[in-house]
Amino acid sequence: MAELAGMRALVVEDEGVVALLSEGMLEDLGCEVGVSVASLAKALTADDRFDFAVLDVNLDGQLVFPVAEILRKREVPFVFSTGYGRIGVPETFKDCQVLNKPFTLEEMERKLRLAMKR
Repeated sequence: MAELAGMRALVVEDEGVVALLSEGMLEDLGCEVGVSVASLAKALTADDRFDFAVLDVNLDGQLVFPVAEILRKREVPFVFSTGYGRIGVPETFKDCQVLNKPFTLEEMERKLRLAMKR
């Protein structure tokens, strides 16, 4: 947990309860939720004062992949969060970490650590 402590997160999640749970887990890991948004439009214009991101794949019918492309170009680590599992993530992101909903604190920590090692 120590290596995540103090890091700022972008959370992109359209389900309020899931967003709150994710934010709580991140805080338990010692992270700060710098930005939390629920739509693709807001995610695309979110400020860039964060160290990593947790991205819900499906945002009310819109896919988050344009945000992932931006983060990849900026070399910002991210993980996808989805109920679809790896099958819901295109081949272009096959090297990215996927958190399968529902997930535990331990799973989130493990996937974030792996994403940051890339």
